[in-house]
Amino acid sequence: VQLQASGGGLVQAGGSLRLSCADPGRTFSNYAVGWFRQAPGKEREFVAAISRSGITTYYADSVKGRFTISRDNAKKVVYLQMDSLKPEDTAVYYCAAGRVLTKSGDEYDYWGQGTLVTVSS
Repeated sequence: VQLQASGGGLVQAGGSLRLSCADPGRTFSNYAVGWFRQAPGKEREFVAAISRSGITTYYADSVKGRFTISRDNAKKVVYLQMDSLKPEDTAVYYCAAGRVLTKSGDEYDYWGQGTLVTVSS
């Protein structure tokens, strides 16, 4: 599994971005995928996760109602649609894949390289 995160950038507060996590490998649909973020000087935190089928999703309370995770297994991509962005959403965002759907980063086996999201006030 080789995850490639993309879509980060600079956006004003209230704006939107869509992150993508792609895996060209053949076994992508066998994995749950999570998004995590790490802001400067802070620990990594869970953002959202989606089951292998896409039926079950988890969200952190801080992003619930603003972020939407989805996946297209045919295209081997997981998306994180981020709306109503706030300056506190500024962080490097990482996607991760694992056998179990969980909010715990320690349970994921594979990690992408991260993409920077900066939200200006």
